[in-house]
Amino acid sequence: MFTLRSTLSIASAMPQPLPLPALHASHAGTWLREANGNTRGVSKGEAIMAAADTPLLMLNAPLVASRLGYPDLSGLDLLELFAFIHPAQFVVPTPKGLAHALKLDEPESDDQIPALLQLAAGALLETCERADWAQRGGAWSSLQSLAKMRWPWAQICAPHINRPEQAEKWLFAKLPEWDEAPDRPQPRQITLSEDEVEAQLEHLTGDGAEQRDGQRMYAREVARIFAPRAQQGLPHLLLAQAGTGIGKTLGYLAPASLWASAAQGTVWVSTFTKNLQRQLRAESRRAWDEQRADGTQPVVVRKGRENYLCLLNLEDALQGGFGGRAAILAQLVARWAGFSRDGDMIGGDLPGWLGTLFGKRGISALTDQRGECVYAGCPHYRKCFIERAARASAQADLVIANHALVMINAARGRDHAQRPTRIIFDEGHHVFDAADSTFAAALSGQEAIELRRWIIGPERKARGRRRGLAARLADVASYDEAGGKAVEDAIRAAQALPSDGWLQRLNDGEPYGPLETLFAGVRAVTYARDESANGLAGQEAGYGIETEAAGLDGNFVQLAGQAQAALAAIRHPLVTLGGRLEAVVEDAPDWLDAQGRARIEGARHSLGWRVDLLTAWEALLDRLGGPTDPEFVDWLAVDRSDAREFDIAIHRRWLDPMKPFARVVLEPAHGVMLTSATLTDRGADGQEWEGAIIRSGAPHIDVAPHLASAASPFDYANQAEVLIVTDIKRGDIPALAGAYARLIEAAGGGVLGLFTAIRRMRAVHGRIADRLARAGLPLYAQHVDPIDTGTLVDIFRDDPRATLLGTDALRDGVDVPGESLRCVVMEQVPWPRPTILHRARRAANGGSTYDDRLIRAKLAQAFGRLIRSKDDRGHFVVLSAAFPSRLLSAFPPGTPVTRVTLEEALQRLGKRVCQPETASGGTQRTE
Repeated sequence: MFTLRSTLSIASAMPQPLPLPALHASHAGTWLREANGNTRGVSKGEAIMAAADTPLLMLNAPLVASRLGYPDLSGLDLLELFAFIHPAQFVVPTPKGLAHALKLDEPESDDQIPALLQLAAGALLETCERADWAQRGGAWSSLQSLAKMRWPWAQICAPHINRPEQAEKWLFAKLPEWDEAPDRPQPRQITLSEDEVEAQLEHLTGDGAEQRDGQRMYAREVARIFAPRAQQGLPHLLLAQAGTGIGKTLGYLAPASLWASAAQGTVWVSTFTKNLQRQLRAESRRAWDEQRADGTQPVVVRKGRENYLCLLNLEDALQGGFGGRAAILAQLVARWAGFSRDGDMIGGDLPGWLGTLFGKRGISALTDQRGECVYAGCPHYRKCFIERAARASAQADLVIANHALVMINAARGRDHAQRPTRIIFDEGHHVFDAADSTFAAALSGQEAIELRRWIIGPERKARGRRRGLAARLADVASYDEAGGKAVEDAIRAAQALPSDGWLQRLNDGEPYGPLETLFAGVRAVTYARDESANGLAGQEAGYGIETEAAGLDGNFVQLAGQAQAALAAIRHPLVTLGGRLEAVVEDAPDWLDAQGRARIEGARHSLGWRVDLLTAWEALLDRLGGPTDPEFVDWLAVDRSDAREFDIAIHRRWLDPMKPFARVVLEPAHGVMLTSATLTDRGADGQEWEGAIIRSGAPHIDVAPHLASAASPFDYANQAEVLIVTDIKRGDIPALAGAYARLIEAAGGGVLGLFTAIRRMRAVHGRIADRLARAGLPLYAQHVDPIDTGTLVDIFRDDPRATLLGTDALRDGVDVPGESLRCVVMEQVPWPRPTILHRARRAANGGSTYDDRLIRAKLAQAFGRLIRSKDDRGHFVVLSAAFPSRLLSAFPPGTPVTRVTLEEALQRLGKRVCQPETASGGTQRTE
């Protein structure tokens, strides 16, 4: 059998390599290894021909395909094999990451990677033969299904996986059922003493841990929100600025865990990013065990329904609802579901790279993206991951959620008893943005067509399990004549909503029905008023366009009125149906069992959601042509991507979304905290709280929030340096790309590059990727590499020589301490996009002062990615010829800030360790 001792230093227990040809492609070149031969460099064309002739071993086929410029590439992807053999197990999807996961020596150069792929394939297959293979259950049965689908790995795996002596249970038979539990009693009213809080913090940080005065003060302040509330509608409200490194997670978990234990209540901790949710789950183990003595979970992660695997969708996919590659994905997801901790497909223990191997739509089709859950009408209701999480959270001490879910749960949660009353909003600077999205109204073509599908169900030759109202409530309709008529009336009225092909009909000038006609009017008005075009240049750029919903002519107002009447005609029978369902539950027939009652309650909840949606749409249309409402901002939009239209909409946003937030979230709560490292603004006079108070919602409930601030313990004067590069002309893409390449080379990788526009990022990536690869500096980028953002960050964190380019998603919530992130480069000042909504808020909040506050916040958040521990060192570079001095206060006090040429910046980066020219007493600003 072929071995790799000549090319790799392999451990003594080296597995036998799989004797199949292997291919690796990077920006530096392409290498092919024969089944039992040597590795050689090949051209892209030769690699493509080899892949067409015989299946090749490769790692991350979509990424290899993009490197070769051949999207139809296929082969034996080791990531698929890993997902089959080790479901719900993490691996960084790189050669180095695979080597570490399989305890193999990592390759030292690109030409050694094909040999590693052969060795890794052999190691994975040997795992299947071991008696201690932890994920053996269900593997043989799954492999038989995959063989019928002609999965390339099936025949290779078959000799290594023995048929079990007893028949394996189907996934849906072996998943455990959740149990009903009584409502948790109202929490006790207690007050936490400072001594108790500090003792709990000391317990959580552990013996011998560094005692941080800032963290102790912070924990004492957090305890305030758990005191008994003095007046209804007026919660304890704390705004707490916690500098990076203060240890705020344990700082608030200490009083939270103390209160939850003593009061027997539930604390909700809300985050904006999934990364912080993962971190919170890990940190919470210091305060709580994985399970209580009775088997229940004291800590539960809650997310929106669209994050979890829908078992009914999976069953449909396994029984023929999916075809081709998507059917293989369904089998691998079924393997994962049998071992998953909680069924979380987005940010949970499903590998983020799995969906990208098969296309993103495959993953989304297995979740409840459309809110069409039938609740107790589902045969898998008692095993549903979503319902299990909801019930577990009702009994939990700590619920980890995201901002949007907390707001939605407070606004329209199915169970009032489960609505949060003690809430900690970590990443609190994002609460305003989350409220802005949560309390928005948008009448769009995509939303309207989804409503049609929910009411009518499958039309023509549509596939899938989607069911309309008639199918969901067939038994009720046959029992209750008025309810049956309401269903029929709703289905008839829903014919006025857009249907498949609506955008093409608008392009052809042939809209059908009042809603499509209105959207045609929106499109015409938006294009007619578009001033970004200047001779169609803006339109051809491919970005969405918008215009104010003001000054509309009589014909447009008439179209809006006709659409409003059509929506009202849908809403009325839905309201009637909701009333009939309530009557059926109150005067239940003999055949209505507990499961049927729960199904009807679920249907009532879904109906209420759609009625509220229709009411918001009608109110939006009713305002068109009338006087403007000073509390709202309305506009028309055509949404586009790469010059292709994908939606048309009428939007409404609150001018201040914290007004509904205060009413829905703050008023019912007993204690709320907003905390962040960038909660406040740093202006010319130092820390400013006014903006944070306004963006907390406090003014709308007449509460004076308590303010607390704990400075970062990091020595920014000696750990970081800000360089403003002044000789890169704005708009000069070749110069911008050259600057990025030289900065990355000078730093030796470990660079996070942040862009304000995807097109510029792609242009830079395309110019420098090959150059950097030849220097042994891997380059990855959002919106370029076929890899999800979370996995890109994992790859970046795992390789100190890698560089990652991205946009806003990487400016916040990315935690990469150590050598892997040594430099942050921003391509320019992050000016706010001049949208209609921004213009309105700017006018209402001080004009340019409002802009400056937003920009300083973005700079502070980006800078916060750089120094994550007391041992970190690094540079923060902004490529701006005219960086305004008034924005320099965004950086922590004491941070050296110097305006330099690119050549000077390269010299400073080459030193690797910052050596500031000034003492730590102040910030150096060289004009």
